[in-house]
Amino acid sequence: MRKLYGLIMVALLATVFLIGVASGEEKRIVVPVDPDGVQRVEVLGGSYFFDPNYIVVKVNVPVEMKIKRESGLVPHNIIVKAPEAGIDFNEGMSTDPKVIKFTPTKTGKYEIACDKKLLFFESHKDKGMVGTLEVVD
Repeated sequence: MRKLYGLIMVALLATVFLIGVASGEEKRIVVPVDPDGVQRVEVLGGSYFFDPNYIVVKVNVPVEMKIKRESGLVPHNIIVKAPEAGIDFNEGMSTDPKVIKFTPTKTGKYEIACDKKLLFFESHKDKGMVGTLEVVD
């Protein structure tokens, strides 16, 4: 009976955890312009998330995005493909921070994603590792 109770509790906790992960909670940040005229933001990647996952920056103002991933064995990357807006990168994420520099030249909303996947499993993007980079006036 204790084993059954333990299994039920584990199943309930796992369900609550998965619902929280799948909810895709938005973690939004409006990036300030530093006194030197650069917008700086830090992005953490991990178990199928980006934190923050909604980043707002100003058009025609340089951006320095410091990226890193949480510790663990699962590889992650961060991709934004919007060359028409001056934003075009695909960088691997590691536990050592790396800085990506770009200057957005066009307003709009651009997808942030991780396209890593293992064999025939869903990609990290399909598992919810996506976000938005919004460029505003």
